[in-house]
Amino acid sequence: MQQPSTPQDPRQRAMAFVREGAARHGIGDIQGALALYRRALELVPDEPNATNLVGIAARQLGDMETALVLSARAVAMDPESPIFLAAHGATLAEAGHLEQAVTVLGKAVGKRPGDAVSHRNLGQALCALGRVGEAMPHLREAVALVPQDAEAQLALAHGLREAGATRPAAEAARRALSAGGDVAAQARFLLASLGEGKAPPKPPAAYVRNLFDTYAPRFEAELTGTLGYRTPEALTALLREAGLVPEAALDVLDAGCGTGLSGEALRPWARRMAGVDLSPRMLDAARRRGIYDALEEAELVEFLIAHRGAYDLVAAADVLNYLGDLAPALNAMAAALRPGGHAAFSVETGQGAPFALGEGMRYRHDPAHVLTLAEATRLRVVELQDVTLREERGAPVAGTLLVLRRD
Repeated sequence: MQQPSTPQDPRQRAMAFVREGAARHGIGDIQGALALYRRALELVPDEPNATNLVGIAARQLGDMETALVLSARAVAMDPESPIFLAAHGATLAEAGHLEQAVTVLGKAVGKRPGDAVSHRNLGQALCALGRVGEAMPHLREAVALVPQDAEAQLALAHGLREAGATRPAAEAARRALSAGGDVAAQARFLLASLGEGKAPPKPPAAYVRNLFDTYAPRFEAELTGTLGYRTPEALTALLREAGLVPEAALDVLDAGCGTGLSGEALRPWARRMAGVDLSPRMLDAARRRGIYDALEEAELVEFLIAHRGAYDLVAAADVLNYLGDLAPALNAMAAALRPGGHAAFSVETGQGAPFALGEGMRYRHDPAHVLTLAEATRLRVVELQDVTLREERGAPVAGTLLVLRRD
């Protein structure tokens, strides 16, 4: 039997690789798809579909720098393509470039009104910018286009919560529970913040990572400007009151280091300073500061347990409000400290219950309960101070700063 001939035209051969790569991509073989897309680009370096798809694969693999460059290049090749606009807008949004994302995604949905994913991405970007009124039509349209899509329902639920529509938000979150996995876990967490169901001992890791990955580019400007955030400075002032002199003599861990705001304040105490965070884009920003000797992407408690007796000071500014049950964290802090070492951290102040999940989707803790937990781990209070941590919707957020010493 005669075999079909191989197309000789480079563009035809490139498109054959693109189609085969897309099939691999569709079944989750991202690396296999990438290899085929790259073969297409070797044949035709300006092939826009391959360029766009390599950008999408890079985004899925966490290489945002490559994803941004290639998605923009694909749009430059074909500025009217709704597919390329949608991919570039999604990449901008995930990288936290929200204003640009809104512009590009707006063009994408204008050219392809039936694109539910772009409507959802646009609504989420607008919500993150505080433009909830503009976001809601897009979030509702995403759900109208794909009513069974749990991610669209969850995005709508968050938008409704931001808009103050508590009951409809809970209804949308309940519809998202059908998905299972990370989406269902995030829906349950949202429901708990709305008073429906028991608050979990900690939020889903995917929620925290996504929150801060998106927040990273505007994190410092918003916290220190709009929200009046001064926790790192207040916490290091309390370290001085506790008698810890900033002599660059300690091995310090900046737990939940974010972009490095807390690290700047802690550096005078550090002979060597490490930072740990769950968000890779927060860590990228911290790395650019050049103040850390080591940075690691990890879950906080797991990291502390893996570094027993490694530190003289473990500090966590505005971090423990993203954990409910603090017993594991305090046990792990005590284990990571050397005898005579100190833990310094902030909590949002609650009363009565050991912890409670607020509508802002952060936990509040009763300081008396925190001290009870600490004493059980051989951590003894050295200093405690009531403070205002920041503002939220124009109201002060009450907090407690603590410095504890390990026996």
